[in-house]
Order: sequence, then C-alpha cells, then structure tokens
Amino acid sequence: MTPRIEDYALIGDLQTAALVGRNGSVDWLCLPRFDSGACFAALLGDEENGHWRIAPKGADTCTRRAYRGDSLVLETFWETRTGTVKVIDFMPQRDREPDVMRIIEGVSGTVDMASVIRLRFDFGSVVPWMRRSQGHRVAVAGPDSAWLRSEPPVKTWGQQFSTCSSFSVSAGEQVAFVLTWHPSHSPRPDLVDPYEALENTLTDWAEWSARCTYEGPYREAVIRSLITLKALTFGPTGGIVAAPTTSLPEDIGGVRNWDYRYCWLRDSTLTLGALTSAGYLEEAAAWRDWLLRAVAGDPADLQIMYGLAGERRLPEAELPWLRGYENSAPVRIGNAAVRQRQLDVYGEVIDSLRLARAAGLDDAPHAWSLQLSLLGFLESTWREPDEGLWEIRGRRRHFVHSKVMAWVAADRAVRTLEEDPSLSGDADRWRAMRDAVHREVCEKGYDPVRNTFTQSYGSRELDAATLLIARTGFLPPDDPRVIGTVDAVRDELGSDGLVRRYSTDSTAVDGLPGGEGAFLACSFWLADALRMTGRTDEATELFERLLALRNDVGLLAEEYDTAAMRQLGNFPQAFSHIGLVGTAVALAEGQAAEDGAREQEAG
Repeated sequence: MTPRIEDYALIGDLQTAALVGRNGSVDWLCLPRFDSGACFAALLGDEENGHWRIAPKGADTCTRRAYRGDSLVLETFWETRTGTVKVIDFMPQRDREPDVMRIIEGVSGTVDMASVIRLRFDFGSVVPWMRRSQGHRVAVAGPDSAWLRSEPPVKTWGQQFSTCSSFSVSAGEQVAFVLTWHPSHSPRPDLVDPYEALENTLTDWAEWSARCTYEGPYREAVIRSLITLKALTFGPTGGIVAAPTTSLPEDIGGVRNWDYRYCWLRDSTLTLGALTSAGYLEEAAAWRDWLLRAVAGDPADLQIMYGLAGERRLPEAELPWLRGYENSAPVRIGNAAVRQRQLDVYGEVIDSLRLARAAGLDDAPHAWSLQLSLLGFLESTWREPDEGLWEIRGRRRHFVHSKVMAWVAADRAVRTLEEDPSLSGDADRWRAMRDAVHREVCEKGYDPVRNTFTQSYGSRELDAATLLIARTGFLPPDDPRVIGTVDAVRDELGSDGLVRRYSTDSTAVDGLPGGEGAFLACSFWLADALRMTGRTDEATELFERLLALRNDVGLLAEEYDTAAMRQLGNFPQAFSHIGLVGTAVALAEGQAAEDGAREQEAG
C-alpha cells in the first residue's frame, strides 16, 4: 500500500530534507538542495524510482516513532518477536556535502535487519553505475555521485539494480549507515563519524530550540512547528521553502499538483511574525535580507516566488515517467505561477519590512527607497485585475484580497512616515491612495445583501483570504461587515468545521477540474478571526482540533480531507505551521490580556 502523506516524518540539514515513512523507507530526497533533482522519488512513483528502506526482516511498519527532544533527529522503534530495535535517522548540518545517517541500535534481544537502497538520480529516471571503492558502494551518473558505507562494515551485495545489506543487532550493539552525495568529478568525500555527528546534531537543535521565548499552553506544538520552519530554511541564503516536496496532490487522483520547493513572497509577513513572536530575530533578519535581495530591481518585475537564492527563472515541466502520488498526475517541477501578476505581494513585502523594523531589526540599506519604488508602481496598477494570492489559472479578476493588500501597502507607508518624519516620502499622497482603495473595496467588493466581502468584484464566490481583513487593520474586528464575512466564510466554505480556500464547484474561478481539501492555513485564519471578533472559546476549540490533525510527529501538510480523514498536498507545509504558531501566540496574548484586565478590576 502507498503510505499516506501523514505516514512520513521529516529530517534535514538546512539545505535539503528527506521524508522517512513509518515503514522505514526514505521515499523522497533531493540532493544537494531542496530544488535539486530527487535521488529517492518513490513518493511520486514506486520503489524503482528510488528509495532506501531499513527495517527488521519481515516487518511492515514500525511500532512507534518520535523526534528525540526538541530536535529533528527521528527515532523509530520496531518490536519483533525476537527483540526490539531502534533506527535513528538524521542529517547533520553540513560543512560541505550532505549526509544521510541511519544508526541501528539494539534495544533488547537480537533482531535480523535488512537494508535495501535504490539510488535513482534525476527524479527517479537515471539508474547509476555502481562500483566498490575504498570501503564504499559508489553510485555515479552524470554530475551526481553518492557514497554509501557502514560502520562496522556489514554484508552488502548488488541485486536488481539495488544495494542490499543483511545484519543482526543485539541489545547495546550499533550499526551506522552513511550516505554522502557529492559532485561526481570530485574525489572521495571526507569521512564523517556518524556517532559524533549525532551528538553534534542533537546539541545544535537543543541550543536552537532553547532560544524560543514562547511560554504559552501550546509550547510543544509551537516548538515543533518552529523546528519545522527552521528545517525548511535554506541556510546559505535565509530563504524558506513552502515545502520540501513537489506534486503531492490537493485532490487524490487529480491534477492539482504543484512544485512548492521555492520561496513565496505571500508568506513573508506571516513568517516574520511567527519568527519574531517566538524570539528568533536572527532567522527573521535572514529572511528579511533574502526578501530584499530577491525583490531588488524594477518593481514591474516583482515575482510572487523566487528560488532559494532569489533565482527568477523557475520553468514548469512535467515528468511523465512518474505516475504521481496515488496516480495523481502530472508530476510537475518548476512553477508556471512565477509568471503571474499578484498585486497583493507588494503589500506583503512592505508590511514585512515594517514588521521587521517594529521587531527591532536594524534597517537594511536602501530598504525604504525600495518600498517607495514598490509603492510608486502599485499606485499606478492597483486598479488592474490579477490572478490573486491563490495562483488561479483562470482569467484575471479584481480580487478583494489583492486590493486590501494594496491598502496595506499605502497604510504601512503612511504609518512609517508618521513614526519617522525624517524619512523621504509624501504621506499625503499615500493617504489619498489608501482612502481610494478603501472606498473602492467597500463599494465593489462587499455584498450588502449577504453582509460579506466577496472573492472578487461583482462575484458571489467567497474567499477565505477575506478573513484577514481585520488582522490587516482594513476594518476593526467589531465592524458588522467583518463579523458578517467571518460567518459567511465559515458557513459557505466550511468543511466539517475547517475552511476551504474558495469554492471549486466549477472551473470558472481557477480553471482547473476537481476539488481540494480544507486549507489548514485558512482554518488557522478562521480561529484568529473568531478570537478577534470576541469568540475566544470557539477559536480555542477550532485551534485544538487543528492541533489534533497533526501526524504522530507533529507535522501538517497543506490541506486536510475531512471525509477521508487524511492530509493532502505538499508536506510538511510552512504555511500551515506558520498559521499554527501565529494562532497559538495570539491566543496566549489574548488570554494574558484578559487575565491582566481581571486583575485590574479585582485590584
């Protein structure tokens, strides 16, 4: 059976990441970067497209698993009739080349183990040439090579274009496998002691996690989400990928399969908010600096997403040799949405930079002049239609969220100038723009009969993005139009208590067949909106239900199928974990404010 998406756990080294199933198989790994070709692609095909399974002989699935403490070191336990064994999977933060390390440790009795590794470069399409060299099994194909060794050495042989190993471990014994990628033209990579690397990795994660300043009631979930966000960070540049995977479907068997191994500007404000609220200013500064580098240039050329280092060309292609997760084809790499116009990103960039400033990050050189340049372009284009933040592949529309974020851009500029009059800029000009956007949205994007903001001007469709209207400050939370929008979105886009992004009942909006699951980030937005409109108990109930949807190691995908009760979409999804952190922090701050008010009244 194909593992469910939630059957996977994540390991990574802050430059790439792997997915490890409950069956002990590494089914996804791109080397050397998140956006490189996969050498294990069974996730989107089958075992012949590359995987690495280590498990007791005859065993199907593990007994239990968990991360060790506040780390990204995965421990998987297998209880068999002859004994118990633990497999420790991790990727140490690298100096040069990436390593995947798998340490098998006997817990009790004696257990017979098997390892089968099928390396298939270029997303499962290239079978490498295998040879023995200096105590390694070496796979070479084109620019890629991978070196496999074990400590102590175990019996290893080739079989059906795979490398097999057989060994036994008794209580207290350990066997370590190390897989190292490096360019095929380079000499053998330096050897890394796996046991020393394990201790260093645990220390690195413990020190990082200890910096978290959140002390609310959901600390375990918040820490795990922050670790996940850190794991999705490309260390050399500070960019954060939306997910480490491509083409995990939003609709099983459907075509809504996209490559998320890139960095989206739409996530920037929420990402900065999550990082700064938990005390991770260094990471927030690195993300802010990535943002400034990526968007530098002509404002008319601003993209909605970029590569890990700010690359602009992300051409989309299909991989016909991969059948897709549960036959959800096509499998895509690259993302054609990079060419779309989404006017909301201008507001998101400007809002992010103001948030960074408010959080105490030092002003980056030229940050304000960049914002003025973006504003000048937006001033002349905000009245135009666009594709909206959901990257629709239908016709352009006047999306309400895009207009609201244009208002945000002007509003944040006005506020910045009011706070620091020494900065250059025409506050009256941006006030006039802000007022014009506000009037138009309230006139054309609001349905007075249903008392709700709509997805786009003149439409009846709703959009969960309108739940952010109060958070942005466009209207106060107690405005009847805000309350009406929250209720309408919950009623019309609700899916067993969760929220879909928008209606997919027809192809009129996004131009695609099929549906999708409840969008988890939007469901966190609903919890936030409920709290802001005074319904804290309902917000808390929804938030705790969302927490219960995490898999056994605390991870969330992009969406959730409430009928099949399973996760959908790319995994793990940064947007979902950002939403979790934001809602947890907001609920804790709201509770603290209520407690403070009660103490004042009592005093």
